[in-house]
Amino acid sequence: MAPLGVAVLGSTGSIGTATLRVIARHRERFQPVALTAFSNAALLADQVREWRPAYVGLVDAPAGREAWRGGADCLEEAATHPEAQIVLNAVVGAAGLRSTLAALAAGKRVALANKESLVVGGALVAEAARRGGGELVPVDSEHSAILQCLASSGGRPVKRLVITASGGPFRTWPTERLDAVTVADALQHPTWRMGRKITIDSATLANKALEVIEAHHLFGVPFDQIEVVVHPQSIVHSFVEFADGSVLAQLGVPSMELPILYALSHPERLDDGGVTRYDPVATGPLQFEAVRHDAFPALALGIAAGRAGGSAPAVFNAANEEAVAAFLDGGLGFTAIPEAIGEALDTCSDLPGISLDDLLIADAAARRCVRERVTAARGA
Repeated sequence: MAPLGVAVLGSTGSIGTATLRVIARHRERFQPVALTAFSNAALLADQVREWRPAYVGLVDAPAGREAWRGGADCLEEAATHPEAQIVLNAVVGAAGLRSTLAALAAGKRVALANKESLVVGGALVAEAARRGGGELVPVDSEHSAILQCLASSGGRPVKRLVITASGGPFRTWPTERLDAVTVADALQHPTWRMGRKITIDSATLANKALEVIEAHHLFGVPFDQIEVVVHPQSIVHSFVEFADGSVLAQLGVPSMELPILYALSHPERLDDGGVTRYDPVATGPLQFEAVRHDAFPALALGIAAGRAGGSAPAVFNAANEEAVAAFLDGGLGFTAIPEAIGEALDTCSDLPGISLDDLLIADAAARRCVRERVTAARGA
């Protein structure tokens, strides 16, 4: 049997490079046929030399790369490439939505690491899958865990989903100390090695809000039945409680290569020795703690936006993206990130949120709101 063609969107990021490591161990099963990156031309060139894909795209393409497709359209072109049966979408932020929609409409399996696709356009994603016959399989470790628990449940009714959070680097910091957080502090995640944006999202717990909204859309579970609990060791990735009170959990070392492989091979499980095995004795006790909502208000803001629906999730996501970028650039303090998100939600959440155009307008409005705040802060 010929290997399945895989389009890797965001191939030079942490998820993209992990995906290529997984594929390298399973060359008989998978073959990269399309690779795209945002701006890392040097690493993309190395990947092209190794894999010889049929399609190469660089969103921010420099001059002299005539053989590579440039601009944002290259994401959709790669996502609908005729040789790709699977699209691994690891694009950062709302920019990944169009390629998710295009791939599903074209009948592809989307291995989704771009949670913003569902946060911003959950209903549109569902409709694209229904219309085109595409399939959505999550890559986030938390949602992969839920999928695996549900797959072994025989279709039993779900009472509750419990998504775990590491707590980030500031889990034990006093709330008043968070005003002094630096970029270097926030990028020191205790258990995961990820890109800069998602690492900051983990530090603010905005990432967990995005994951709650994603879980709601993926599994059709009401928000009232989705909880978040802090688990510093990042070994238990999620729990599923069923109607009879039984609880299943999926455990594994904190490595994205495990959920990536499962998303590529689902429902099959492939033998893979590339990731350290979980050793319960060596790992030691597992801790679980309540979320400190006073210290990390972004979580509650995001869940409230998810409950509100309409344009609110798109506003939350866009405001968070802009606020995180401003924090990384020195334009906002750490505790100003959720403040900026809350201001954008207050200002923009009543905008329409039905069509893709509606959501893009809300996205742009939220970004303007945050940028105006940053400009005012710099001018003060």
